Amino acid sequence: MILNRPSDFPEGRFSFYFVLMNTNEEKYSLCALNRIFGFEPKIGHSLISHLGCATEAFRLSEKEVSLLLGPYSKYKGKLNRRALENAAEELESLSRQDIRFTGYTEKDYPELLADCEDAPLGLYVRSRTPADRLFAPRRKIAVVGTRDISPYGQEWCRRIVHGLGTSSERPAVISGLALGTDISAHRQAVESGLPTIAVMATGPESVYPHRHRDFAEQLASTEGCGLVTDYPPGTAPLAIHFLRRNRIIAGLSEATVLIESRVKGGGMMTARLAFSYNRDVYALPGRVDDPRSQGCNHLIKEKVAEPVDSVEGLLDSLGMTAGRSTARNSDLELIMEAFGPATDTETLTDLKRMLETIRKNRGMNLDDLSASTGSGYSRTMTLTGMLEMKGLISIDLLQRCTINIRKSR
Repeated sequence: MILNRPSDFPEGRFSFYFVLMNTNEEKYSLCALNRIFGFEPKIGHSLISHLGCATEAFRLSEKEVSLLLGPYSKYKGKLNRRALENAAEELESLSRQDIRFTGYTEKDYPELLADCEDAPLGLYVRSRTPADRLFAPRRKIAVVGTRDISPYGQEWCRRIVHGLGTSSERPAVISGLALGTDISAHRQAVESGLPTIAVMATGPESVYPHRHRDFAEQLASTEGCGLVTDYPPGTAPLAIHFLRRNRIIAGLSEATVLIESRVKGGGMMTARLAFSYNRDVYALPGRVDDPRSQGCNHLIKEKVAEPVDSVEGLLDSLGMTAGRSTARNSDLELIMEAFGPATDTETLTDLKRMLETIRKNRGMNLDDLSASTGSGYSRTMTLTGMLEMKGLISIDLLQRCTINIRKSR
């Protein structure tokens, strides 16, 4: 595939798009591209980056499409005017059902999700709240887990979401509208007066499971709440669709809390995706012989997730304790707090650079860290030893460095 190059994107996500971005034609084009490249959005991103806007994709000749995507691309023949016309008809019809579409290049597309390389090319939104307010820079926390939730899991899900509701930030709760943990999180959010967004694995006009239809309608009509999906109308609730929608739950959220999960499950996938997006992950520990807790315990052991030992501890890690500033400490502040003004300026600067590099490259070993920072191996060993001694990082037997989440906030 010729155009699958995410590095084509400039630093400013909106800086390279034409004025057409705000026209209906651009929206229709984004909707059409979302239908065409839904399972491989990176190709769509690269195509838009190369052409300057989505609209230009539907002005290409067959020869130009072959040159850009390759002569044997399975998408050859799909970038045509009929696809654009179908998208226009679809969006006009959905607008009469109070369902809107926001495309990747539009200003009301959620910024956190846009940071993910596999972000969908567009989202269908059912909400009385306009997309720019629904996805506004309010903090968002994902609460996910198994469908087969235990009484222990239900109680802690209730406590955690209630705790978020009593915090100074009062974040939006993101989940997937599924049985068990998801619906418990959504319902508790509503009871706590928190906004909540359900990410669906079906088209925007349908709800699965059917028993949650009335509650979904309640969300769609409640200010600050809504239903979101990247799947077009008519999409059935297939297993693969649930797995793929998990990237949106993780991508929309700055942190993910895993309540309960088996070693293999949708909640585990969401947590690992969140970790891959460099977001904070928390997991509720449980009995070692309970299959519903084994996934959480496994993530904690791997240092992918920080254990939830109390609601107060979780809020503190999230920077949401009532009356406390929610801004995360900068790496320089963390270094100064840990080592104090007695440490010389050069060492403080090197420690800060080392911590920043580890934060951006979780699991990087000492050899690669030395090369990346430009420090010699001996100097890298000294600096990482200092950081480890202060509890800011951990170094495993394979010399891989990991940020200690709570210490490094």
